[in-house]
Amino acid sequence: MPPLFEPTRQAALTRLAAVQPDAYARTRNALDGAVTGLSPYLTHGLLSLREVYAAVHARQPLDAKHKFVFELGWRAYYRHVWAHLGPGLHQSLHPGLLPDAAYVAQMPADVLEARSGVAAIDLAVRTLYTTGYLHNHARMWLASYLVHLRRVHWHTAAQWMLGHLLDGDVASNHLSWQWVAGTGSTKPYLFNADNVAKYAPAPWHSPGTVIDTSYEALDLLARSASAPGHGVDGRAADGCAQGRADDHPMGAGLSPPALLATPPDALWSPPDASAVAGRDVWLQHPWSLGAVPQGLGDDALVVGVGLAECHAQTPWSTRRWDFVGAGLQAQTSALWWATAPQLAEALRGARAVGWQAEPHADAALASVQALLAAGKGAAVITAHAVPCLFEPVPKHCQSFAQWWRQTRIAL
Repeated sequence: MPPLFEPTRQAALTRLAAVQPDAYARTRNALDGAVTGLSPYLTHGLLSLREVYAAVHARQPLDAKHKFVFELGWRAYYRHVWAHLGPGLHQSLHPGLLPDAAYVAQMPADVLEARSGVAAIDLAVRTLYTTGYLHNHARMWLASYLVHLRRVHWHTAAQWMLGHLLDGDVASNHLSWQWVAGTGSTKPYLFNADNVAKYAPAPWHSPGTVIDTSYEALDLLARSASAPGHGVDGRAADGCAQGRADDHPMGAGLSPPALLATPPDALWSPPDASAVAGRDVWLQHPWSLGAVPQGLGDDALVVGVGLAECHAQTPWSTRRWDFVGAGLQAQTSALWWATAPQLAEALRGARAVGWQAEPHADAALASVQALLAAGKGAAVITAHAVPCLFEPVPKHCQSFAQWWRQTRIAL
């Protein structure tokens, strides 16, 4: 069976051509609704928000208040917050329902192995592992279950999901988890079995489990310091019905795929200083899998780079490494894996070095630039910005509504 997502520009454009904005607006909450599947291509630079809007708007003029435009806006807003908070994105924006000490910093084994006994949770985990993708509703269910019923700290669970998602974007992922947890919103996101039955196919339905109760009961559980919760081994601590994993129709659990801080294959090699001497170099990184810029010299070297500093705290699944490796390999003459000092040392003899600016890679590439400058490297450094869809808002906005009032589409 072919993969759900191919890391190619043509695959991205094919999905873009299939977008039906009105159907998306009507059905996006359903697991079988008309979602676009564009997010892996946006995260890894095969498409931009500006390009997506322009292509869809050309086929069907979109009002600024169209739900499809709002969703593009949310992605831009999350990047706006990241630009202002930087590493602070990994901390709670404000206190949640309970003190941090009430939450564990370890993922429950039964959830990792898709044997919690709650069909909606186990199918979400299985889908995540087998496709590298989850519908947004399934992400929210999984997040709510882990934070509010299993008492896993939102950041622990967010980092785990980030590593498996092909579209794992730190800003969108972590701020969405905070919205669910109540550390980035005015109230927590809760769901129950009725909500699953409304938006998901029958195999996802979860009668008779911990989520088969009222929202009032779930809210009390989420806020109570003495609520049952579940240990990391999956056992309910106080009789909280979660569904027996051994009775689940999906049977035995899975072995969770490892999350790796380094690429798992032999595609990558150390930097080669001799290959860049006296040449213009364009660096393609994992978040810039798209076409290289026009105007590079005939002898320019296009290299795919992975920087260890970018992945030390955010390891990826083999599926995501394969997606990125294949995408880079299609555009470059070599794939290099290095630390920032190693890459800087290799680039000292280059005539000019350029790359696409991107928050996931900017800190590591800024270190490369600083090391080249400190060593009086001859290379001219250029970081190319991606054109924005929405006008930048200089002041940090605490809410999407506040940001939305101050921005506009800039085409």
